[in-house]
Amino acid sequence: MTTATQRYREARDHLLALRGNQAEAVATFSWPDLGDRFNWAIDWFDAYARGNDQRALIIVEEDGRRTERTFDEMSTRSDQLAQWLRHQGVSKGDSVLLMLGNQVELWESMLAVMKLGAVIMPTTTAAGSTDLVDRIQRGTAKFVITNPSETYKFEEVPGDYGRISIGEAAGWENLYTAYETPAGPTPHPETAPGDRLLLYFTSGTTSRPKLVEHTQVSYPVGHLSTMFWLGLKPGDVHLTISSPGWAKHAWSLFFAPWIAEATVFVYNYVRFDAPQLLHQIRSNAVTSFCAPPTVWRMLINADLSGGPGSLREVIGAGEPLNPEVIDKVQQAWGLMLRDGYGQTEMTAAVGNAPGSQVRAGSMGHPLPGMPVVLVDPITSLRVDGVGEGELCFDLSVKPLALMTGYQGDEERNAEAMAGGWYHTGDVASRDAEGYITYIGRTDDVFKASDFKISPFELESVLIEHPAVAEAAVVPAPDDVRLAVPKAYLMLAPGYVPDAETAKSILAYARGHLQPWQRVRRIEFAELPKTISGKIRRVELRSREEQLARGEIKPDGNEWRDDMFPELKG
Repeated sequence: MTTATQRYREARDHLLALRGNQAEAVATFSWPDLGDRFNWAIDWFDAYARGNDQRALIIVEEDGRRTERTFDEMSTRSDQLAQWLRHQGVSKGDSVLLMLGNQVELWESMLAVMKLGAVIMPTTTAAGSTDLVDRIQRGTAKFVITNPSETYKFEEVPGDYGRISIGEAAGWENLYTAYETPAGPTPHPETAPGDRLLLYFTSGTTSRPKLVEHTQVSYPVGHLSTMFWLGLKPGDVHLTISSPGWAKHAWSLFFAPWIAEATVFVYNYVRFDAPQLLHQIRSNAVTSFCAPPTVWRMLINADLSGGPGSLREVIGAGEPLNPEVIDKVQQAWGLMLRDGYGQTEMTAAVGNAPGSQVRAGSMGHPLPGMPVVLVDPITSLRVDGVGEGELCFDLSVKPLALMTGYQGDEERNAEAMAGGWYHTGDVASRDAEGYITYIGRTDDVFKASDFKISPFELESVLIEHPAVAEAAVVPAPDDVRLAVPKAYLMLAPGYVPDAETAKSILAYARGHLQPWQRVRRIEFAELPKTISGKIRRVELRSREEQLARGEIKPDGNEWRDDMFPELKG
C-alpha cells in the first residue's frame, strides 16, 4: 500500500520526466490522492530532508554575509521551533501572523507552524499599524512573529495575541531560545487535506484587501504546476525577486523549489543594483531566475555581456512581459525569457514551460492540472476555440490548486464562484494554436470611440520609449469619443517632464499603435501603488472622473496630442 509521500513523489516525478513536453504533461498528469491526512512539512519535506546535507537555503546580504542551511538543518531546527511554539501555546488551527523579511527564521517558522497544524498568515514588513489591526482582526491571529525593529507597530494593535520576537524585545518572547533545547521529530498533527494552512491578504488594487484561504493541499500540492512552469529539478539553485508576505514569495521561494528538492537562493539588498545582482547570479551558480518585468527592464539596461553564468531558466512573473524585453534577453544570453500567469487565489495556471515555443506577448498554454477556460462575461458561457473572454477555472472538476474562498466574505465568494466558474477578473484571448494572451483586468479594459482598449497593450508600447520607466493607461472622459486613452508616466532618470519629452513620447506611441489605440493625453506623475508595488489604476480613473466634473483642478502637467500640430496627419 503506497503512502501519501510516495503518491506525492510519483506525481512530482511524472512532471519532472515530462519537462520539455508541456502538451503531454497536461494530457497525462493528475493530482495525487493523498488520503485522509496530509501535512506537507512532515509528509514531504521531512521525508527527504532528514539526513540530507544538500543546501536547502542560501541567503546573501548586501555586505557579503552568508547564511546557509542544509535540508537536514531546516528539518531539525523547525522541529525545535515547533516544540517551542507548542510550549508558547500555539495549537492546531491557530492563525500565526509572520511579519519577517528574507531571513532564515522565516523559512524555519513556516515549516514549524505547518508541522503543528497551525495556520500561516504571511504579512509584509511594509504593513503599518492600521493594516495590522485589520489583519489581526480578520485573520483572528492568535500569535505574531516579527523582528524587534517591527514590534513598535503592534503597540497600537489591540488583541489578546501572543507576541514573539526574533531576538530581545520588551514584552515579547525571544524566539532564539527555541534553539537551546534539542527536539525529536514533530508528531504528525493529523491535518486533513481540506484543513486550513495559509491565509493571504491580496494587495487591494481596487478595493479593501481580500483574505484568501488555502488548504493543506491547494498550495503544497498545487505548486507542482509552478515547479513545472519554472522548470525546476533536483539540485537546482533558484532565485526569485519577491518580497516576503506576498503569495509569489511562497510560490517560488518556498514550495516550488523544495517540491523539486532544489536550493532556494536569496540576495538581500536595500537598493536595487543590476550589476551586483548579475554578479550574485553568476558567482553563486544560480540555475533558474524569476523576476517581475520591472526588474528585467532594469537588467537589460545594464551590461549583460558577462553572460548568464549557470542560468538555464529565465522567467518573468507578476505582470505580462513586453516583447522587447524577451528579445533583448535572448540576444544577449541565448535564453528564452518565459512568461506565466497565476494569482494569490491559485498556483501557476498558464505558462510557457521549458521547451515550449514562446509567442511574444502570450502567457502560453494551461499548465498541468489547471482547468483553464475562457468565459463570455455577458452570457457566462464557455468560449471554445479562438476567442476572447474572462479567464476562469471550471469548478465542475473541483480544481485542487484553487483557494477555498475569501474568508469571512460570502458576497465576494458568491461573485467569484458564480455560474460554475471561478472568475479571475482578468480578460484574455486565445488564438488558433491555443496560446492565451492577457488583455487586462475586467475593470481596467475600457472603450474609446467604440473600440475596446487594453491598457496593457498601450503600456507595453509606452515603456519601450527610453524616457518612460513606468506607465498606467486609464480612460479620460471626452465629449466626442466618450473616452480617450490617457497615460500617467513615471520618467526614467535623466529625463525632464517638459514639452519636448511629451512630444517625443506621443510621437512614439502614434508610430507604434493603431489609430484607434492612440494615446491622446499623457501626464507625468508618481504612480499610486499598493504596499506590494502594484499600480492602483482605480485611483487614476477616479482622478480623471473628478477632473471631468470640475471637482478638482488640473496641475498643469498634462500634455495632449492637439498641443502639437506637427503630430497630426
